Amino acid sequence: MFKKILIANRGEIACRVIKTARRMGIQTVAVYSDADARALHVEMADEKVHIGPPAAAQSYLLIEKIVEACQKTGSQAVHPGYGFLSERSAFPKALAAAGITFIGPNPGAIDAMGDKIESKKAAAAAKVSTVPGYMGIIEDADEAVKIAGEIGYPVMIKASAGGGGKGMRIAYSESEVKEGFTRAKSEAKSSFGDDRVFIEKFIVNPRHIEIQVLGDKHGNVIYLGERECSIQRRNQKVIEEAPSPLLDEKTRHAMGEQAVALAKAVNYDSAGTVEFVAGQDRSFFFLEMNTRLQVEHPVTELITGIDLVEQMIRVAAGEELRIRQSDVTLKGWAVESRIYAEDPYRNFLPSTGRLVKYRPPAEQIADGVTVRNDTGVYEGGEISIYYDPMIAKLCTHAPTRSAAIGKMAEALDAFHIDGIQHNIPFLSAIMENPRWQSGALSTGFIAEEFPGGFTGHEITPEIKSTLAKVATVLDHVENRRKRLINGQMIGNGVNLATARIVKLGKEFIPVTVSKETDRQADICGWVPGQPVFSADLGDGKVTVQVKRILNGYKLSYRGVVLEAHVYTGREAELAKLMPEKVAADTSKKLLCPMPGLVIAIPAVVGQEVKAGEPLAIVEAMKMENILRAERDVTIKAVNAKKGDSLQVDAVIMEFA
Repeated sequence: MFKKILIANRGEIACRVIKTARRMGIQTVAVYSDADARALHVEMADEKVHIGPPAAAQSYLLIEKIVEACQKTGSQAVHPGYGFLSERSAFPKALAAAGITFIGPNPGAIDAMGDKIESKKAAAAAKVSTVPGYMGIIEDADEAVKIAGEIGYPVMIKASAGGGGKGMRIAYSESEVKEGFTRAKSEAKSSFGDDRVFIEKFIVNPRHIEIQVLGDKHGNVIYLGERECSIQRRNQKVIEEAPSPLLDEKTRHAMGEQAVALAKAVNYDSAGTVEFVAGQDRSFFFLEMNTRLQVEHPVTELITGIDLVEQMIRVAAGEELRIRQSDVTLKGWAVESRIYAEDPYRNFLPSTGRLVKYRPPAEQIADGVTVRNDTGVYEGGEISIYYDPMIAKLCTHAPTRSAAIGKMAEALDAFHIDGIQHNIPFLSAIMENPRWQSGALSTGFIAEEFPGGFTGHEITPEIKSTLAKVATVLDHVENRRKRLINGQMIGNGVNLATARIVKLGKEFIPVTVSKETDRQADICGWVPGQPVFSADLGDGKVTVQVKRILNGYKLSYRGVVLEAHVYTGREAELAKLMPEKVAADTSKKLLCPMPGLVIAIPAVVGQEVKAGEPLAIVEAMKMENILRAERDVTIKAVNAKKGDSLQVDAVIMEFA
């Protein structure tokens, strides 16, 4: 077994690998860029090596830097994590030339399966069912339009060397093919150093289901059940679960056997994932194979009890798999929510900055329920513009799907982040969604359930009642404390049956402070200043995020975020008379919606631009965002240029 390994990655996956290596008694080496000098994975590793500037192309993607770091530290093997160099066959070849082991599949398997065009051909040869498409090299947008017409709309344009939603576009018309082809090539080039794309038929109302495979260097390959990853936005997975609510045992077996056959056909010898697009009738077609550890691997670990990172390390060291297919059993249900640094209220635009507060729910195993949080950040750390916006992967495991979802909803309510925007309210809203709870999923779920974008979860009477109760208890706790400090009262006495009015958002709700309120204030354990309130208010445990604002609280619960103010009757009467603050008029300006790099500004001064046409393209966290005109406008001034790094709300251009 290896004595020391290097992790050629960063963030939560580097931390994840370090945890298993530490348990196995293996020393670890972290590599880091300037931006990651104080990152969590650097702190956790036994040794660290600086490899360059923040941009991945000048640090994490430089093979020679990684090899040099291995030689400098005496590392015997390298785990690539996911992304970066994990699916570049040149990487294990360079490591082998230096006498270093790659903890992943052999270069031949990477070449056969890592390239999505070649993997389609290999799958067809192995008699795996495949989606109709064009696997050749597409030279330009005109050829892409011709091919798309022959396949039939809608089509998927996809980067050959891609993954993680980068370099992917769905097109329903010729114009969308032209624009999607250009953007997909550009994203593929910047993210993977390879701008090849291919086109395939897009299956309407599909589900995304993937099979986890595991092989060794002795010809053994098994599958570890499936994961469903249908909850996606812009082809980026948001929520994953295992097993899938769609599959029956017959379909699971058929998919698993095809995945194993494909892996054996290319002599696959590590952990990998065979992805399928499935119809609602349980028909399925090969999509691609990821020759690496997947982001969502924890849900498979939770339902199988198998540590995939450990298995990868043991296989790389030459050990034979000790697990046989008959040993694999799926127990319970697991759900994973990806916590991202993005603003769901502003079309999920990336958010960067310092994590002023980072308080995840406690990891635990109790009463058959598990809460697991894989992360690579810490309170006081910074979310950088240079890398993926993932903050953490929150997982729950329980005996049933409904129990796992319920625990996830509770854990999300307890996950406190401040200093940047995050998508926890959106994830919480999904957990409350009846369609999600029923398992009636498709990859169009988010677009269909939130057609106008995310504006917060529906404020049901139950949620409204809960938040009014919580606000009342919070106010009561603070008032008791103030009275004691001022010496106005002795003990915890209170003038009972006191009327109060809670303003929730714009609604005024009458409440009563009673003996029950006094009891709840005693047992809740909440202390002013704490970011999370958790107590049983009579209808079961309630966990609510609390942020102090002027004369009130901002409360977050089950995807609902509301300001709450607790007034006396007279105060409420006066509050109703207060004028509302009018937001500044920015209708004649294009503001940069997030910190980012200007890729292009196709509009020029004096140009008349129609609604829907592009005004600027801004890259943030490896994704290109097209800023379009919301109405017909004439460009009066352009204040930015290609290559500029802009802060949020920077004025890109002005309209006449």
